[in-house]
Amino acid sequence: MSWLSNLTPPGIKAMFRKSDDAADSLWVKCPGCGQMLFGQDLEKALHVCTHCGHHLRQPAEARLKALFDGGAFRDIDVPPPVDDPLGFRDEKKYSDRLKEYRRKTGRPDAMRAAIGAIDGMTSVAAVQEFDFMGGSMGMALGETMIRAAETAVGARAPLIAFTASGGARMQEGILSLMQMPRTTIAVQMMREAALPYIVVLTHPTTGGVTASFAMLGDIHIAEPGALIGFAGPRVIEQTIREKLPEGFQRAEFLKDKGMVDLVCPRAEMKAALSRLIRILTKSGDRAAVTEPAPAAPASRAAE
Repeated sequence: MSWLSNLTPPGIKAMFRKSDDAADSLWVKCPGCGQMLFGQDLEKALHVCTHCGHHLRQPAEARLKALFDGGAFRDIDVPPPVDDPLGFRDEKKYSDRLKEYRRKTGRPDAMRAAIGAIDGMTSVAAVQEFDFMGGSMGMALGETMIRAAETAVGARAPLIAFTASGGARMQEGILSLMQMPRTTIAVQMMREAALPYIVVLTHPTTGGVTASFAMLGDIHIAEPGALIGFAGPRVIEQTIREKLPEGFQRAEFLKDKGMVDLVCPRAEMKAALSRLIRILTKSGDRAAVTEPAPAAPASRAAE
């Protein structure tokens, strides 16, 4: 395409995106203050607005690179997800939707698990990708959490879950809801191994994810301004027919009410996690990254 195509209305609109998704935009409008942010500068700032501090959505790849030492990590192998187990179709086939989001994100599903080092300490992270169907929880996510926990137990390492989701994936019906107890099993594996399970709640964390592994951590950290809850504020207001308090279901509100232990800016997240891991694992010395034990046989996606 010629340079002229960039000056046509569609080309101009593509340069200025108003949503939180900054992956393919040259300029991004901050949802908090309305300032236009240069895409490359935004990436360097960990997708945090340099004017008002608003935390935009951060892609899983960027989050993992910022978390692990030197941006180095190894993806944990997960069996290929089962495509369209119910033959679901609404406006388009579920299988076609999966192809579309896989092409958009370059990932097979809405969660990615990796192992690496945080200040020299072996750690496992499971990160939800909101850009993949709103980070919705399906069978693939449940399997990824199980594999992440198995790897953490094998490596005697903490597990850190970064949540970002609109809830269960309706296209997988009851099979999606079954992932709530499956992810709980992953958390229980960490408990039985006496290993830390830390949850970092990012914007937004709602629905079945909140009702399962997102609220079962030994410690809950939230990013500033993150929406955290089961049902959204608008639904609750319509149900109880009352006006909700200012900042209801936001990270700071939940910290005041005791549901969140710490509200931590993204730039300070790695340091905060490092301190917590040292305390919870009693790691006084820096330790080299160890290879995890062989993964257990593939777990069945659904019984």
